[in-house]
Amino acid sequence: MTRPARTMVKPSLQAPHATRAAHIKQVAEAAGAALRQRHPVLQHQDAIGAGILAFALVGMLASGWLYLQGAWPAWLTIVVTAMFASLTHELEHDLIHKMYFRKTPWAHNLMMGLVWLARPSTVNPWVRRELHFHHHKTSGQAVDLEERAITNGEPWGLRRLIMLGDNALSVLLRAHRAPSMLNILKRSFMAYFPLGVVFWASWHAFLAFHAIDAVAAALGSPIAWSANTLSFMHTLGAWVVVLIAPNVLRSFCLHFVSSNMHYHGDVEAGNQIEECQVLDSWLMLPFHLFCFNFGSTHAIHHFLVKEPFYVRQMTASEIKPVMREMGVRFNDFGTFARANRLGVAA
Repeated sequence: MTRPARTMVKPSLQAPHATRAAHIKQVAEAAGAALRQRHPVLQHQDAIGAGILAFALVGMLASGWLYLQGAWPAWLTIVVTAMFASLTHELEHDLIHKMYFRKTPWAHNLMMGLVWLARPSTVNPWVRRELHFHHHKTSGQAVDLEERAITNGEPWGLRRLIMLGDNALSVLLRAHRAPSMLNILKRSFMAYFPLGVVFWASWHAFLAFHAIDAVAAALGSPIAWSANTLSFMHTLGAWVVVLIAPNVLRSFCLHFVSSNMHYHGDVEAGNQIEECQVLDSWLMLPFHLFCFNFGSTHAIHHFLVKEPFYVRQMTASEIKPVMREMGVRFNDFGTFARANRLGVAA
């Protein structure tokens, strides 16, 4: 016998924030259940996750191969590879919440390792799991380390722009604020070790070489680099195009969107209505291309954690109007001037 669906009583905007958040969660759960009923294939969540990962990795490899074969230019390789890599970020986020292969640890950890290899600019995903769980408990608070790490709450300026695009400089430019500068540098090094350390060292070596070379040439004293140095830089340049630059672009866009859709500093503890806004304006499209529409759908995750990213994308049109009715902000671009504070009511 089929159980009758529960009638959803919509609370008023004056209802307590917990009541409104519970209503959004209920709507999201119902939308996900109805979607799976219409499309039973969505029940095969492990296979879908593995399939998306395979698609993303093949896309990244094919893009790099086409560049190395001279079939298309560097800029197109960077753009296409960054778009494929954005899928692996969404998969990592789902994996952190153990949405794929929960009962098969070796497959789960294999996926974790592969999404890290696709995005070696990031913190070790097993380390990030603890940071992310802490983020859900303390979202918008001063102790929300994950969001602070991507510049949430920082005043806007050249410093924040640099920090958005460069994780290594983001650590260095804020290390002096920590009670122990040496301790935060050591912890950051271990969190990024080994892939992130190699990634950012390679990126800075590439930038430094070309900056020195350009300045020397401009001053009329070009440097006669050794054949070994030029050979190494040629190889490094290829890696920059096929892997490093795409991830710098991808992470800049993701951090730009995420740090501005999450509020920080004056959020009431535990108030999910205040934690995030929805950024779905067409103005965000250039950034969303490289973070898989993150700003438009991620806020749903704060109300219903268990849904994978592709389900959120498919149910967002049903859930977002309810979020707006319950007081979640949409396209509050004033957050840029307020350094991500809630400030006055939108």
